[in-house]
Amino acid sequence: MYGFHAGRQHGAARPARVAGSAVVGALLLLTGCSGASDASSDDAPEPGRQPASQVPYWVDPDGTAAIRVSELREEGRTEEAELIEEIARRPVAEWIGPDDPEGRTRRITEAAEKADRVALLVLYNIPHRDCGRYSKGGAADGDAYRAWLDGVVEGIGDRPATVIVEPDALPHVMDGCTPPEFHEERYALLNEAVHRLKDLPETTVYIDAGNPRWIKDPGGMVEPLRRAGIARADGFALNVSNYQTTEENIDYGKRLSSMVGGKHFVIDTSRNGNGPVDGEEDAEAWCNPPGRALGEEPTTRTGEELVDAYLWIKRPGESDGACKGGPQAGVWWEEYALELVRNAGK
Repeated sequence: MYGFHAGRQHGAARPARVAGSAVVGALLLLTGCSGASDASSDDAPEPGRQPASQVPYWVDPDGTAAIRVSELREEGRTEEAELIEEIARRPVAEWIGPDDPEGRTRRITEAAEKADRVALLVLYNIPHRDCGRYSKGGAADGDAYRAWLDGVVEGIGDRPATVIVEPDALPHVMDGCTPPEFHEERYALLNEAVHRLKDLPETTVYIDAGNPRWIKDPGGMVEPLRRAGIARADGFALNVSNYQTTEENIDYGKRLSSMVGGKHFVIDTSRNGNGPVDGEEDAEAWCNPPGRALGEEPTTRTGEELVDAYLWIKRPGESDGACKGGPQAGVWWEEYALELVRNAGK
């Protein structure tokens, strides 16, 4: 998989809005291939998959988890295969990095559209990404980012997509990690990204807004979100690649929403089933903490008016970074994946 995402620094401790209108009408509402191929998919989804009206996102049949399920079965490791299948059969986000943005995005969105599902994408290429830490990288400068964004926009086209814009980009401005001389450029690039994506006919956009343990005062996020284009965006995203509880994120998100015009939000529930680790003594408590569990399954039926979806934005089973015995950021770590599933079943 891609080693450029998911190992990011996260601070000291860290109905229908989700899809385009045409898809909503057809489905009642990213990453992979669903068994649904026509209007009957809501009533008769592929075994193991949920109906599009509840989980509209594409599930990649060739994702790492799916491949490992097949390999484990071939090796006779049936129990482990069944555990990893709990990840493989659910939609997870596809992270778009620096390589071939148009081709990669086009392949994902075309596959999703063919399956009558919505592509779930994460843009992760902002210049000075992750402040040189586990997921350092990003575009060389603003012009390079704009050229990369051109490719993403072309790759999405008129196909349905839900896009999370640049995890950590705003929180790293707020916590001082990103040097001040890059702040104006970052706001400008985020704003341009939001507007370019919203000019597409079937694209829903959420700007990353950190998590409640990182940016503890939601009021501090208001001006950064405004400058990043929240007025044009559909809303904001919380808890990306982090472990804060769903309840805490809902409370925080509601308070932040009230300050930014009632915008809706989505929550990453991929690994927050047991919440964060206890205590503040670990400066990297966000990085591959032990004892965590899968959280709520991806769904647009959250029961919360302002919460458009619970999503698995961070791909469960992929490392946060080279910490606590884990591989490089974004690399599959099967031991950790199995722990997430086992703990969710307790």
